[in-house]
Amino acid sequence: MVRNTAITEDLPAETRNKIDQENLEALEEAYRNLLEAIGEDREREGLRRTPIRAARALEFLTQGYRQNLDDIINEAIFDSDASEIVLVKDIELYSLCEHHLLPFIGRAHVAYIPNGKVIGLSKLARIVDVFARRLQIQENLTTQIAESLMSCLEPSGVAVVVEAKHLCMMMRGVEKQNSVMKTSCLLGVFKEDARTRSEFLSLLKD
Repeated sequence: MVRNTAITEDLPAETRNKIDQENLEALEEAYRNLLEAIGEDREREGLRRTPIRAARALEFLTQGYRQNLDDIINEAIFDSDASEIVLVKDIELYSLCEHHLLPFIGRAHVAYIPNGKVIGLSKLARIVDVFARRLQIQENLTTQIAESLMSCLEPSGVAVVVEAKHLCMMMRGVEKQNSVMKTSCLLGVFKEDARTRSEFLSLLKD
Protein backbone atom coordinates (compact mmCIF):
# COMPACT_ATOMS: atom_id res chain seq x y z
CA MET A 1 0.00 0.00 0.00
CA VAL A 2 1.31 3.45 -0.91
CA ARG A 3 1.49 5.75 2.07
CA ASN A 4 0.74 9.48 2.06
CA THR A 5 3.77 11.54 3.03
CA ALA A 6 3.13 14.71 5.00
CA ILE A 7 4.56 17.96 3.69
CA THR A 8 6.91 19.50 6.23
CA GLU A 9 7.22 23.25 6.47
CA ASP A 10 11.03 23.22 6.65
CA LEU A 11 11.45 21.66 3.20
CA PRO A 12 12.18 24.02 0.27
CA ALA A 13 9.24 24.48 -2.10
CA GLU A 14 10.93 22.65 -5.00
CA THR A 15 11.36 19.58 -2.78
CA ARG A 16 7.78 19.66 -1.56
CA ASN A 17 6.58 19.54 -5.15
CA LYS A 18 8.25 16.14 -5.64
CA ILE A 19 6.78 12.76 -4.82
CA ASP A 20 8.98 10.80 -2.42
CA GLN A 21 11.01 7.93 -3.85
CA GLU A 22 8.78 5.18 -2.46
CA ASN A 23 5.66 6.60 -4.07
CA LEU A 24 7.48 7.42 -7.30
CA GLU A 25 8.58 3.77 -7.58
CA ALA A 26 5.00 2.68 -6.86
CA LEU A 27 3.76 4.89 -9.70
CA GLU A 28 6.43 3.49 -12.02
CA GLU A 29 5.35 -0.07 -11.23
CA ALA A 30 1.70 0.86 -11.75
CA TYR A 31 2.53 2.09 -15.25
CA ARG A 32 4.44 -1.14 -15.98
CA ASN A 33 1.36 -3.11 -14.96
CA LEU A 34 -0.87 -0.87 -17.06
CA LEU A 35 1.23 -1.47 -20.18
CA GLU A 36 1.07 -5.20 -19.63
CA ALA A 37 -2.69 -5.10 -18.93
CA ILE A 38 -3.47 -3.45 -22.28
CA GLY A 39 -1.45 -6.11 -24.12
CA GLU A 40 1.83 -4.28 -24.68
CA ASP A 41 5.34 -5.66 -24.29
CA ARG A 42 6.68 -3.38 -21.59
CA GLU A 43 10.24 -4.48 -22.37
CA ARG A 44 10.22 -3.43 -26.00
CA GLU A 45 12.61 -0.61 -26.86
CA GLY A 46 10.08 2.19 -27.12
CA LEU A 47 8.45 1.37 -23.78
CA ARG A 48 11.37 0.48 -21.52
CA ARG A 49 11.57 3.93 -19.99
CA THR A 50 7.92 4.84 -20.42
CA PRO A 51 6.92 3.93 -16.83
CA ILE A 52 9.41 6.31 -15.23
CA ARG A 53 8.67 9.04 -17.77
CA ALA A 54 4.94 8.67 -17.14
CA ALA A 55 5.48 8.66 -13.37
CA ARG A 56 7.49 11.89 -13.59
CA ALA A 57 4.83 13.43 -15.83
CA LEU A 58 2.09 12.57 -13.33
CA GLU A 59 4.26 13.94 -10.53
CA PHE A 60 4.34 17.28 -12.36
CA LEU A 61 0.66 17.25 -13.30
CA THR A 62 -0.39 16.64 -9.70
CA GLN A 63 2.10 18.90 -7.94
CA GLY A 64 -0.79 21.00 -6.61
CA TYR A 65 -1.25 18.40 -3.87
CA ARG A 66 2.21 19.26 -2.57
CA GLN A 67 1.91 23.04 -2.76
CA ASN A 68 0.33 25.51 -0.37
CA LEU A 69 -0.89 29.04 -0.89
CA ASP A 70 1.50 30.64 1.60
CA ASP A 71 4.47 29.45 -0.47
CA ILE A 72 2.83 30.51 -3.71
CA ILE A 73 1.82 33.98 -2.56
CA ASN A 74 5.16 34.49 -0.78
CA GLU A 75 4.16 37.81 0.83
CA ALA A 76 3.21 39.34 -2.55
CA ILE A 77 0.23 41.19 -1.06
CA PHE A 78 0.55 44.97 -1.00
CA ASP A 79 -1.33 47.94 0.43
CA SER A 80 -3.39 49.81 -2.17
CA ASP A 81 -6.13 52.42 -2.41
CA ALA A 82 -7.50 50.76 -5.55
CA SER A 83 -11.20 50.01 -5.31
CA GLU A 84 -12.23 49.05 -8.85
CA ILE A 85 -12.33 45.66 -10.55
CA VAL A 86 -8.99 43.99 -11.16
CA LEU A 87 -9.36 41.35 -13.88
CA VAL A 88 -6.85 38.94 -15.37
CA LYS A 89 -8.26 37.16 -18.42
CA ASP A 90 -7.18 34.07 -20.33
CA ILE A 91 -5.03 32.36 -17.70
CA GLU A 92 -4.17 29.05 -19.35
CA LEU A 93 -4.94 25.96 -17.32
CA TYR A 94 -4.30 22.25 -17.74
CA SER A 95 -5.88 19.75 -15.39
CA LEU A 96 -6.84 16.08 -15.14
CA CYS A 97 -10.44 14.92 -14.94
CA GLU A 98 -10.80 12.86 -11.77
CA HIS A 99 -13.32 10.53 -13.42
CA HIS A 100 -11.18 9.30 -16.34
CA LEU A 101 -7.69 10.74 -15.67
CA LEU A 102 -7.85 12.51 -19.02
CA PRO A 103 -6.89 16.16 -19.48
CA PHE A 104 -9.15 19.14 -19.66
CA ILE A 105 -7.61 22.28 -21.10
CA GLY A 106 -8.86 25.83 -21.01
CA ARG A 107 -8.54 29.24 -19.46
CA ALA A 108 -9.59 31.03 -16.32
CA HIS A 109 -10.71 34.62 -15.92
CA VAL A 110 -10.10 35.89 -12.39
CA ALA A 111 -11.36 39.19 -10.98
CA TYR A 112 -11.46 40.82 -7.58
CA ILE A 113 -12.25 44.20 -6.04
CA PRO A 114 -9.50 45.29 -3.63
CA ASN A 115 -10.33 46.15 -0.05
CA GLY A 116 -7.08 47.84 0.93
CA LYS A 117 -4.84 45.11 -0.55
CA VAL A 118 -3.76 43.92 -4.00
CA ILE A 119 -1.87 40.79 -4.98
CA GLY A 120 1.04 40.42 -7.39
CA LEU A 121 -0.19 39.80 -10.92
CA SER A 122 1.63 36.51 -11.48
CA LYS A 123 0.25 35.12 -8.23
CA LEU A 124 -3.25 34.90 -9.70
CA ALA A 125 -1.95 32.54 -12.38
CA ARG A 126 -0.06 30.54 -9.76
CA ILE A 127 -3.19 30.16 -7.63
CA VAL A 128 -4.99 28.78 -10.69
CA ASP A 129 -2.16 26.28 -11.20
CA VAL A 130 -2.17 25.10 -7.58
CA PHE A 131 -5.72 23.82 -7.94
CA ALA A 132 -5.55 22.84 -11.62
CA ARG A 133 -2.60 20.52 -10.97
CA ARG A 134 -4.72 18.06 -9.04
CA LEU A 135 -7.35 15.52 -10.06
CA GLN A 136 -10.36 17.76 -10.58
CA ILE A 137 -13.80 18.43 -11.85
CA GLN A 138 -14.19 21.87 -13.36
CA GLU A 139 -16.96 22.92 -11.00
CA ASN A 140 -14.77 22.36 -7.93
CA LEU A 141 -11.73 23.93 -9.56
CA THR A 142 -13.62 27.15 -10.19
CA THR A 143 -14.87 27.37 -6.62
CA GLN A 144 -11.48 26.56 -5.10
CA ILE A 145 -9.76 29.34 -7.05
CA ALA A 146 -12.38 31.88 -5.97
CA GLU A 147 -12.51 30.85 -2.31
CA SER A 148 -8.72 30.76 -1.94
CA LEU A 149 -8.37 34.31 -3.31
CA MET A 150 -11.21 35.48 -1.07
CA SER A 151 -9.48 33.94 1.95
CA CYS A 152 -5.94 35.19 1.38
CA LEU A 153 -6.75 38.71 0.13
CA GLU A 154 -10.08 39.48 1.85
CA PRO A 155 -11.30 41.64 -1.04
CA SER A 156 -14.79 43.10 -1.43
CA GLY A 157 -15.54 40.36 -3.92
CA VAL A 158 -14.11 37.70 -6.22
CA ALA A 159 -15.36 36.41 -9.57
CA VAL A 160 -13.94 33.43 -11.46
CA VAL A 161 -15.03 32.03 -14.80
CA VAL A 162 -13.42 28.91 -16.26
CA GLU A 163 -13.85 27.72 -19.87
CA ALA A 164 -12.44 24.33 -20.84
CA LYS A 165 -12.55 21.49 -23.31
CA HIS A 166 -12.57 17.99 -21.82
CA LEU A 167 -10.76 15.17 -23.59
CA CYS A 168 -12.93 12.65 -21.75
CA MET A 169 -15.79 14.03 -23.86
CA MET A 170 -13.76 14.59 -27.03
CA MET A 171 -11.77 11.32 -27.27
CA ARG A 172 -14.29 8.84 -25.86
CA GLY A 173 -17.98 8.55 -25.07
CA VAL A 174 -19.99 11.01 -27.14
CA GLU A 175 -16.83 12.20 -28.99
CA LYS A 176 -17.99 15.81 -29.37
CA GLN A 177 -15.06 17.96 -30.48
CA ASN A 178 -16.41 21.49 -30.16
CA SER A 179 -18.15 21.50 -26.80
CA VAL A 180 -16.85 24.02 -24.25
CA MET A 181 -17.82 23.85 -20.58
CA LYS A 182 -18.15 27.15 -18.71
CA THR A 183 -18.35 27.45 -14.93
CA SER A 184 -18.42 30.46 -12.62
CA CYS A 185 -18.10 31.32 -8.97
CA LEU A 186 -19.13 34.77 -7.71
CA LEU A 187 -18.42 35.86 -4.14
CA GLY A 188 -18.98 39.04 -2.16
CA VAL A 189 -20.19 42.08 -4.12
CA PHE A 190 -20.04 40.18 -7.42
CA LYS A 191 -22.78 37.92 -6.09
CA GLU A 192 -24.70 40.53 -4.11
CA ASP A 193 -24.65 43.55 -6.43
CA ALA A 194 -26.17 43.28 -9.90
CA ARG A 195 -24.34 46.33 -11.26
CA THR A 196 -20.94 45.02 -10.19
CA ARG A 197 -21.74 41.63 -11.67
CA SER A 198 -22.85 43.26 -14.91
CA GLU A 199 -19.63 45.30 -15.10
CA PHE A 200 -17.57 42.14 -14.68
CA LEU A 201 -19.48 40.30 -17.41
CA SER A 202 -19.05 43.31 -19.70
CA LEU A 203 -15.27 43.31 -19.12
CA LEU A 204 -15.16 39.62 -20.05
CA LYS A 205 -16.61 40.41 -23.46
CA ASP A 206 -14.03 43.13 -24.29
